[in-house]
Amino acid sequence: MSKKSRGSCLCNAVTYQFSGPEFVFQYCHCSRCRKFTGSAHAANIIIDPKQFEWLGGEEMVGRYEHPEAKHYATCFCKRCGSSLPWLAKSGRSMVIPAGTLDDDPGIRPAQNIYWQDRAPWREEVADLVHYDELPTK
Repeated sequence: MSKKSRGSCLCNAVTYQFSGPEFVFQYCHCSRCRKFTGSAHAANIIIDPKQFEWLGGEEMVGRYEHPEAKHYATCFCKRCGSSLPWLAKSGRSMVIPAGTLDDDPGIRPAQNIYWQDRAPWREEVADLVHYDELPTK
């Protein structure tokens, strides 16, 4: 991928962009990612930090580094709490939460990691009933 992809937080106070090539697009099922996203897994695109740039609102980015984690950290918007891209503690990779993208990055997830840690309540999305909108009672 050579196009630039843009992303932002929910309140649009923080904006960013990156360009490819990506290292990988993956779903992470570790308990830290599940707790931070509040979901069954995180959908993350991993890139070289040199490919990333904040476009606006960098001063609104908060960061949390888990004291027991070797690589894991999180970033978030201080105003709306949205997950935001974060530099791994090693400094060698930038993690882009795919849900913060404003457009289609043109790539798809290639793997699941920490599968053994997946949520016990997790179900295959394709196996669930589909609604185009909020269902009525």
